[in-house]
Amino acid sequence: MNNEHLKLFVRIATTHNISMAGSELGLSAPVASMHINKLEHSLGVKLIHRTTRKVSLTQEGQEFLPHAEEILNAVDAAKAAVGAGSFTPQGTIRVTAPSSFGRMHIVPAMKGFLEKYPELKIDLSQSDSIIDMVDGGFDIAIRNASLNDSTLVARKLARDKRMVCASPNYIKKYGSPNTPKDLLNHECINLIGIDTWIFKTPEGDVKIKPKGAIRIDNGESIRDACIDGIGLTLVSTWCGYEAIKAGKLVEVLKDYPLATDTAIWAVYPSSRLLAPKVRAFIEYFKDYFGETPYWES
Repeated sequence: MNNEHLKLFVRIATTHNISMAGSELGLSAPVASMHINKLEHSLGVKLIHRTTRKVSLTQEGQEFLPHAEEILNAVDAAKAAVGAGSFTPQGTIRVTAPSSFGRMHIVPAMKGFLEKYPELKIDLSQSDSIIDMVDGGFDIAIRNASLNDSTLVARKLARDKRMVCASPNYIKKYGSPNTPKDLLNHECINLIGIDTWIFKTPEGDVKIKPKGAIRIDNGESIRDACIDGIGLTLVSTWCGYEAIKAGKLVEVLKDYPLATDTAIWAVYPSSRLLAPKVRAFIEYFKDYFGETPYWES
């Protein structure tokens, strides 16, 4: 079984296009098609359906895909081991990240990452929805929400401290809450998916369901609405640090920290070996963000 054929098959599974997958690997469309034919012949099964518009995996192809990925990851890991660190991660790493965090903190680091690993390519998908990594063909996902999927392995990249903020104009007009329960008398902006704010108090955790006319599914948009004085909201330091430094946002309820253990996570399927390209991505961004992320300094 030819490893180059396996690489091509894995890329076809992601791109659903033989020509595109072949081009990524330096192959013409006819050569790529020939390689897939040879792989199918060696296995004795049909791996892909070909139409004029699209390529899709057969049932056998879907079952074979994780095994092909395991083989390629194992080969890369073996090369890295015997090369005593001289093996350079290569290929395409497919990453999914939340829209705001991706734009603010992943994209600015890409130049340095690719300078360090010139044989790598990055496909970055930015979405605020939780995407199925396996179905989407992603190598790694950046997440800042609680992890409920036991089939995923999580590596912490950085802290994600959250706080309640308001604009100076809002505070001037409506005042500042003194206790979590005071939030019930204020207009609040909710992040879709987080309807309850939990605070640590001397009497124990207090749960508040803030009320407001606006719910948004994007961190930057919530931050900007808060800056405009629409209401109070939860802000992650990685999203609001520049506005806080500029005095556009003010933290309130400092004596009542949120009872949340949030962080920025890099996750990948537990069924896969940790490929060198994934390990390189994780280690680079752990170093890039540092023990104390730059948005907290």
